[in-house]
Amino acid sequence: MELLPARPRVLALGEPTHGEETLLGVRNDVFRGLVEEEGYRTIAIESDCLKGLVVDDWVASGTGSLDEVMERGFSHPDLGLGASAANRELVRWMRGFNAGRPASDRVRFAGFDGPLEITHAASPREALTALHAYLAAWVDADLLPCAADELDVLLGADDRWTEPAAMTDPSRSTGRSAEAGRLRLLADDLTSVLDAQSPHLIAATSRDAWERARLYARTATGLLRYHHAMADASPARMARLCALRDAMMADGLLALAARGPVLVHAHHAHLQREKSSMRMWQGPVEWWSAGALVGARLGGEYAVLATAVGTLRRRGVGAPPPDTVEGRLYALGRERCLVDAAGFAASLGGPPPVARVSPWFGYAPLDPARLGTYDGIVFVRDVPHGRAGSESA
Repeated sequence: MELLPARPRVLALGEPTHGEETLLGVRNDVFRGLVEEEGYRTIAIESDCLKGLVVDDWVASGTGSLDEVMERGFSHPDLGLGASAANRELVRWMRGFNAGRPASDRVRFAGFDGPLEITHAASPREALTALHAYLAAWVDADLLPCAADELDVLLGADDRWTEPAAMTDPSRSTGRSAEAGRLRLLADDLTSVLDAQSPHLIAATSRDAWERARLYARTATGLLRYHHAMADASPARMARLCALRDAMMADGLLALAARGPVLVHAHHAHLQREKSSMRMWQGPVEWWSAGALVGARLGGEYAVLATAVGTLRRRGVGAPPPDTVEGRLYALGRERCLVDAAGFAASLGGPPPVARVSPWFGYAPLDPARLGTYDGIVFVRDVPHGRAGSESA
C-alpha cells in the first residue's frame, strides 16, 4: 500500500506463466495479507465465472466437501487449476477466514473468466436458463419475452455449441444460425426485464441473488456474442474473439468492484494497462486487455503489480542476462521482493534494459518498454524444480 496513493478498488497481480505452484503460493501470501490488513473482501482469479459460484458457496457455508469444490469449481483443466495445491490452500484458507464472521465481513471468491476454453466455448444454456428461471419465479409471466421451453428448443443439443472444430473453422460454428440470432434477442430482452424490475427483485429476493442473476445475464449475452464472432470468416476473427473474452472479464471485474475492493490474479496479458498481443496461426493479433478496460473506467482506482521471475529451470529458463529487467532484479540477490516499478525504472541508469528472450513459449518476460505502466513488481529470484499445476496434485 505504500507504493500507492490510496487503496485501489481493484488491485491486480499478474503472472508471467500459468501453473507454477511457487508463484501461486506467493499470490496466496500477498492476498492473505491484503485481506487481513487492508480490508479486501473479494478474490477473483482467471477461471470460469459460473464454476466459481461453486467455490464461493463453499467458502461462505462450508457445505459439501473441498474435494468436490476443487473438482467442480474451476475451469481450464489443461492448466490444472482445480488440481493445484496452492489453489486448494487458498480456498481452504478463505473458508477458515469466514468461519464465524457475519456475511458482510466474509471474503468472497469469484472466477472472472468466461466459460471459455482453448478448445471451445460453452453452450449458453446454463446462464440463459438460470436467468430465465430467476425471472420466472419473481416476475409476472406476461413481462417475459419467452417461455422456458422455447429456450430449450432454440438451444438444442449442447455439443452443437461446444464443437471443437469451430475454434479454427468458422463454418463449423452455430453462432450465426437463425436459432442463435433469436437467442441473442431473447437474452437482451431478459436482461432488460432484469434491469427494469431491479427494485422489486432485490426486495423480493436479495441483492446477492439479483447480482447472481446479473452474472447469468452478462454471461449469456457474452457467450452468444462470442459464438457469433466464432462464425466470422474475416481476418479480424481472432482479434475479435480475444477482445470479446477480455471484455467479458472486464465487465465481471467492474461488477465485483461495485460491491467492494477486489483482488485479481491472472496472466499479465489480461491485466496490463496497454494493448495485449499474441502470435497465432494466422498471424499476430492485438486487443485491449481486461486491465486496460477496467483501468480506463476506474482510473486511479485500478492498480496492477507484475510478477517477474529470475530462473524457471524446469522450463529451461536459466539466470537472466544482466542487461534485462529480470537481470537487474536478479542482481539484487533477494529471493523475493516487492519493488516500486517507476522508482526501479528511474534508478536503472546507463543504457536501458533489453527485452529478455524466453526459450519457452509459456513464459512471458517483462517488456522493458512497459515497466512504467506497472505500479509494482513482485520478484521471485528462483522458481524451484518442483512440479507445477496438475502434476503436483
